[in-house]
Amino acid sequence: MKAALMMDAKTLPHVFGDAERRRLHELLEVDFSQVATSFDDLDSAALSEVEVLLTGWGVPRVDVRALGAMPALRAIIHWGGSVGFIDPAATARGVVVSSARDANAIPVAEYTVALLILAAKDAFWVSRQYSAEQRAIDREAELAHTGLYGTSIGIVGASSIGSRVMEMLRTFAVDVFLFDPFATAQRAEELGATLVTTMEELASRCRILSVHAPEIPATRGMVSRTVLAALPDGSTVVNTSRGTLIDQEALVDELRSGRLRAMLDVTDPDVLPVGHPLYTLPNVFLTPHLAGSTGSELRRLGQATVSEVARLVAGLPFAHPMAI
Repeated sequence: MKAALMMDAKTLPHVFGDAERRRLHELLEVDFSQVATSFDDLDSAALSEVEVLLTGWGVPRVDVRALGAMPALRAIIHWGGSVGFIDPAATARGVVVSSARDANAIPVAEYTVALLILAAKDAFWVSRQYSAEQRAIDREAELAHTGLYGTSIGIVGASSIGSRVMEMLRTFAVDVFLFDPFATAQRAEELGATLVTTMEELASRCRILSVHAPEIPATRGMVSRTVLAALPDGSTVVNTSRGTLIDQEALVDELRSGRLRAMLDVTDPDVLPVGHPLYTLPNVFLTPHLAGSTGSELRRLGQATVSEVARLVAGLPFAHPMAI
């Protein structure tokens, strides 16, 4: 099968190491020196013979025009997460699609759980106090409210990442509550959580609120001013999903009041403009979208892609198919 690579060229060596490239050469006819972010950069004659698109960050939209230029296309295998760049016409053509979304969920869930543990221990805020005051901290007197044991954690969304976070939390002695309008009480119980019916109830019952819903019009600003107000004093908001899911202006107001804390890996926009208060508020821990696959974790995405290619060549269905 002839394949084309559509992605940012600088990401390719981080995703596909020598072993992955050797295996792809065994499975496909692919030229790793030809990596494009525009279909106009590829020879039209060669494009007409492409049966498999290997895509990643930087992929252009696979629209009707691009599909028309690839009459032999059978599959699109994306080492990123979302496949919203693919026109639904691909499905009508019989093109099958796979994504490494599940593979990318692993580091996001791991990072989130790390933040939840640190939030429960007040680690970042105590660290700043310790450095500023340079004195002994009386843990029993000053940190009596901290600790992971028995902490209540609210999860917004039983997505692939949210579900994985809840599964990981099962190993800890914490109380987990879930809000997801599409989840059942049985599913929540399977994940070790208690299902609640409103965001306000979720907020009122937890000390840490962690956001994992998908970014769609219905979820924009779902962590609203009212929801934030329902959080108990001293609660922490954790967001490793998308910045648009939180009413950011309302969050800043709460943070300025000192009532809440936030650990944010995403913001709206991502990146914030220079001088934005979230950069400097003392009760904010801000990171530049680190939760997703970075560094060595990118190889997992490449390996997931190779596995799906092997299944395609063997005539097997994808292990991680995606609907368009």
